Amino acid sequence: MSNPSRLFTFTGGAAGQWEIIRTVTVIGDDWPHAERLSVTPEPDAPPPDAHWTLRGITSNARYTNRDEKNRLTERQEDLGRPAATLAALIPIRKTAAWWALTQDERRAVFEEQSRHIGIGMNYLPAVARKLHHCRDLSEREPFDFLTWFEFAPEHEAAFDRMLEELRRSPEWNFVDWEIDIRLRRM
Repeated sequence: MSNPSRLFTFTGGAAGQWEIIRTVTVIGDDWPHAERLSVTPEPDAPPPDAHWTLRGITSNARYTNRDEKNRLTERQEDLGRPAATLAALIPIRKTAAWWALTQDERRAVFEEQSRHIGIGMNYLPAVARKLHHCRDLSEREPFDFLTWFEFAPEHEAAFDRMLEELRRSPEWNFVDWEIDIRLRRM
């Protein structure tokens, strides 16, 4: 998913390099089913028969300190590894209460209270991840974040444990819409 522009389109429809295995609404409104997912850099227009389209932009790490960023960089594997044939696209929307917090208050919930980075570090390098910001494009986007993960089949149970830990954290009290879309590379 290398893209110098940092903009990506995730399109659910009948075509794409990823087969959608299942779509689960974790919290919030249901999401339309699609058979395949296409991940493309902007400005590729989605096909007219797309069931849905999500857009996100990669950005700087906003809630990390220097030590955390260094450790993440050291342990994080690249996306697109041949063995990582499974993936998850997890769109998330946070509540208005989250966005009313200041940056340092969000950081306190994110890491000091919830250990978001610490939890994720426990699953590196098996799980590669990339965060896409939607809110930076427009507040009209349905989600605030698109979280993209890739992993090998033997690491799927570990990935599920990581999600369980994150979803039990105080940070998830600020999530009002989350969809878990599981994928297999075609």
